[in-house]
Amino acid sequence: MTFRKILISIDSDPIAAHAADIGADLARVTGAEMAFIHVIEPELVNAADTGIQPDVFVATAKETARKLIDDFRKRLPPQTVALDFVQVGSPETEVVNAAKDWPADLIVIGSHGRGGIKRALLGSVAEGVMRHATCPVLVVRAKA
Repeated sequence: MTFRKILISIDSDPIAAHAADIGADLARVTGAEMAFIHVIEPELVNAADTGIQPDVFVATAKETARKLIDDFRKRLPPQTVALDFVQVGSPETEVVNAAKDWPADLIVIGSHGRGGIKRALLGSVAEGVMRHATCPVLVVRAKA
């Protein structure tokens, strides 16, 4: 299988940086296009106790997301091109939809590797993406 487009899911967690490094290396080695995706969860936008108007909150969250993406871009070798997508919604749904729409040949996503009760309570975006993606998914675990 040849990878022509690799979608890398990022957030502010250190495992996302590790996954992004692996995804970027894979894109470089295969000559694939690369894109970062960051998803702003609607629960954060709709939080009633923030005192901030939802549209202002979304604008601020998108600005923060762009800075996060810029930080990831700084990790890339010079002259590396990476598209970016900032979405508002369920992370697993938005990552899967972006992979379909772009269309990606591979999704790279980090995972804490939680099991049992923790996974049942906290859920797993990586697991949801694996279940619903129409392309292969590379799940990167935290460094040991």
